[in-house]
Amino acid sequence: MSSFEDRKKSFEKKFAHDEELKFKVDSKRNKYLGEWVSQKLGYDQEKTKEYIQSVIKADFQEAGDEDVFRKIKDDLKDHNIDDNDIRLKMEELNEKAKSDFM
Repeated sequence: MSSFEDRKKSFEKKFAHDEELKFKVDSKRNKYLGEWVSQKLGYDQEKTKEYIQSVIKADFQEAGDEDVFRKIKDDLKDHNIDDNDIRLKMEELNEKAKSDFM
């Protein structure tokens, strides 16, 4: 029976670790997205920091990435950036964030 409990605890630890890693990757990706959008919007360094925080906070509105996508899409609406380009940038920066932790 202890073997089963050991496996269960091991699985729970792996799950917790994977969830923590996903959270860190998502946060880092959101930071990169904030920097990218800030550059497009011509923000100075202080405004960029504030904007990055707003992108990170937007990710807590609902599960998944749609909340971040909608925020960025809305903020870039006057800059002729296609939805597909935003999604591609999100994927690109997600891969970059993953590589930061691997």
